[in-house]
Amino acid sequence: MLPTKRVAETKAVYLVDTTLRDGEQTAGVVFSHQEKVRIAQLLDEIGVEQIEAGIPIMGKEESDAIKAIVRLNLQASILGWARAAISDVQACIACGVDAVEISSPTSDIHIHHKLRSSREAVLENTVKAVEYAKREGLYISVGAEDASRSDNSFLLQYAQAVKQAGAQRLRYCDTIGLLNPIAVFEQIKWLREQIDIDVEIHTHNDFGMATANAVAGFLGGARFIDCTVNGLGERAGNAALEEVIFALRQTCQMNLPYDSTKLRPLCEFTAKASDRTLPVDKAIVGSNVFHHESGIHTDGILKSHSLYEAFAPEEVGLKRKIIIGKHSGTSAVEHRLQSLGILAESGFAAYLLPQIRAKTVELKRSPSPAELDRLVAEWLPRYEQQSHANKHLT
Repeated sequence: MLPTKRVAETKAVYLVDTTLRDGEQTAGVVFSHQEKVRIAQLLDEIGVEQIEAGIPIMGKEESDAIKAIVRLNLQASILGWARAAISDVQACIACGVDAVEISSPTSDIHIHHKLRSSREAVLENTVKAVEYAKREGLYISVGAEDASRSDNSFLLQYAQAVKQAGAQRLRYCDTIGLLNPIAVFEQIKWLREQIDIDVEIHTHNDFGMATANAVAGFLGGARFIDCTVNGLGERAGNAALEEVIFALRQTCQMNLPYDSTKLRPLCEFTAKASDRTLPVDKAIVGSNVFHHESGIHTDGILKSHSLYEAFAPEEVGLKRKIIIGKHSGTSAVEHRLQSLGILAESGFAAYLLPQIRAKTVELKRSPSPAELDRLVAEWLPRYEQQSHANKHLT
């Protein structure tokens, strides 16, 4: 069983957040000691079951940050990453983590060209590291790097060897993100049928399918899903924590215990710590995700939020906003006028709409509240004068 204080029984799915390891491997991203500790705290507040805190063998700064996270005594399990070397595992133990990820490549291209080694040597070294970690009482996940390009017969041999040596879990890595969701589902399903070991799915976003592949892996039988905040990670990144949580909730109808109201603050903090802007259209947590402009959509949203929203903005700590712009309709204009405390006849919204559209084209953006006020100040007297004249004519 995963060594987390939060989990008292077997669960359908566990999230393993690797922001502090794979996320920080993003080119140009460096977290400070304090940032690492704070990210770990925020992840724990959300309810993530396991935090991959870093690579102890890297040195003192990395180890000190991991030790500080361990000292927080979080509810989550704290995992250290190691190569298939006893010295790496010892570095993890020295940090006080309760779990270790022992990683080895399983594809021939990695074994031959990166390690300049052999399948036999990979098996021998990995088994030795696993046996040592088991003797030391650690929870053990074993990574199959580049599993998606591995020969399945060797991948199965590898899984059987590490299970026999004491590993509780196998991390299936689509290291360069080349699988599609159907292929991931079939691979994980096949693996689960061949061997009784927990499978962890680790996906990358090189073709924009990391989250979809992570969910497909879960549907195929992987109970552990790797993810990172904002999808940080090597090259195009990893499956995003915030996306995975809501994909499982909404597309798999899962009742998950995570406190998603804290996702936006976590994503904002991590974006700042990684010196990256959080895109306004970022799935789940982007500031524009619950902004509505087009006439048909805003009219629908004002009638029932569920017409154009899969979930409420409050679930992720955001707010709904009706935007007045080029594609707005009269319902949106009436709503905005009311929200600004501007009282006018119902026909004024339709009268003002062409002026708003012309202004948005001129500005190449939506008018600000002050600019909308000026439009109202300019066109309301004209509307009232015209309306008054029409009444006299009738």
